[in-house]
Amino acid sequence: MPDAMFCYQCQEAMKNLGCTTRGVCGKTAEVSNLQDLLVYLLKGIAFWGTRGRALGVIHAETDLFVAQALFATITNANFDPDRFIELISQAVSRRDALQEAVQARWEQQHGEPWADSVADWAAWTPEAYNLEVLGEKSLQVGVMADETLDEDIRSLRELIIYGLKGMAAYTEHAYVLGEEDPELLFFMQDMLEAVTTADHSVDALTAFVLKTGAMGLRAMALLDQANTGTFGHPEITQVSLGVRPGPGILVSGHDLLDLDELLQQTQGTGVNVYTHSEMLPAHAYPAFKKHPHFAGNYGGSWWHQREEFESFGGPILMTTNCIVKPKESYIDRLFTTGQAGYPGCAHIPDRKPGEQKDFSVLIALAKTCPDPTPLEDKAITTGFARQTVLEHAGAVIDAVNSGEIKRFVVMGGCDGRSKTRQYFTDVAETLPEDAMILTAGCAKYRYNKLELGEINGLPRVLDAGQCNDSYSLIRTAQALAEAFKVQDVNDLPISYDIAWYEQKAVIVLLVLLHLGIRKIRLGPTLPAFLSPNVVSVLVRNFDLQPTASVLEDVTAIMAGE
Repeated sequence: MPDAMFCYQCQEAMKNLGCTTRGVCGKTAEVSNLQDLLVYLLKGIAFWGTRGRALGVIHAETDLFVAQALFATITNANFDPDRFIELISQAVSRRDALQEAVQARWEQQHGEPWADSVADWAAWTPEAYNLEVLGEKSLQVGVMADETLDEDIRSLRELIIYGLKGMAAYTEHAYVLGEEDPELLFFMQDMLEAVTTADHSVDALTAFVLKTGAMGLRAMALLDQANTGTFGHPEITQVSLGVRPGPGILVSGHDLLDLDELLQQTQGTGVNVYTHSEMLPAHAYPAFKKHPHFAGNYGGSWWHQREEFESFGGPILMTTNCIVKPKESYIDRLFTTGQAGYPGCAHIPDRKPGEQKDFSVLIALAKTCPDPTPLEDKAITTGFARQTVLEHAGAVIDAVNSGEIKRFVVMGGCDGRSKTRQYFTDVAETLPEDAMILTAGCAKYRYNKLELGEINGLPRVLDAGQCNDSYSLIRTAQALAEAFKVQDVNDLPISYDIAWYEQKAVIVLLVLLHLGIRKIRLGPTLPAFLSPNVVSVLVRNFDLQPTASVLEDVTAIMAGE
């Protein structure tokens, strides 16, 4: 496998240009190249899937596989080359089965064999599924493989693909909970096919970008329905950050069904269950509160995990992204499941139909481990999802009318390792006391433990949940527009100061653009995959702007600029 790569899909791209030998995230060149090849082959499935639907041929499991495979390629989700080789093998097998069905149906309906040309991504089959063969092919299909491609076309194609990756994550989470929307799966294939079409202009691709945002909103709504329909609407909840006597299991990532099944299987075992990072908001769901051994939240944002996982002492379950290269001191206690993976970590297989995942190995290990080492002893509040905010709408409206709230500031999104992300902490501390912060995602760890006070009985930081819960922030803005009889949400006293890191944040951005939200600040850098001309289009049409100095931005935010 070649030791060269090119990846610029996340905010940590080297020098804000791209990682070329190893990802700042820790991704090796071989994993990066395998991911490129997998996406290439998913375009092959899309080739036959889009043509198959026109003939009445639909392979539902393959449609879902595309979303699952895209999910596996998001930043910090899966670092295991063996898992990607297996996904590549599945992609080829599923593509070929779809091709055979499509061509057979074509011949049946038209009375003659399929004669249209077939793209390479829809036909290429490796001689062997090993790093040497797959690595050689991957160099021909990566982001920069076609050096003659117009940079604006490349930029828009990649923006669409990264949006699809984020959409795929939301969609897969919903499907796991039994909420399905085949149109989302069809759309992913439509766009994978669109980014391979040479005659799509910049204007056409820009329209596809906004359509991706529209479908992203649909995916977010589907996941919201899945979460609330399964676990209830989040409630305002004080979450302990301390530890209890007894062994524990720490759950990180985003998958609520994994947490639910683990809580059921640990009931009565003497093993406590703690959340980490993006799993913190799970404490607000009524379904989880019935478990007395659901102990609290341990630690903070994902990028602190090397120290926090080490001190926890017990087994850790990574249900999705974000994984950081583990230390030897705890790699034997780190388990992955779902689309997550890391070499050397045990992987919990997917659940069989009608059964739960089997977490018995974690439970047995936990009983042999010491109690978690305390990190802090306080509590923080979560649970301000859309239903909760609507229940308190009267208090919010009164506070706006009385002048107690002058501005809402949406500071959702991702956290990351860059020192420049101190900006978001400083903004939260600098905003005047009549500004209320609406947040979702791990960006909140930059300010959710600060003592920022209250407005009219509500904390100044309203935590709506995971990045998966960004839909709540959108519904909150729409509800405020209805309450104040405002036709355009841009006329509300709401500003957007968004932190981004990976592709779920990309689809959130595209959703906001689809909704016509203007004056979004995005930081700590603009995406490296946006060409100067594409940035100009976004600035001209939406007034998208990079974050600046704290004082400059806070002044502009409070002025509605």
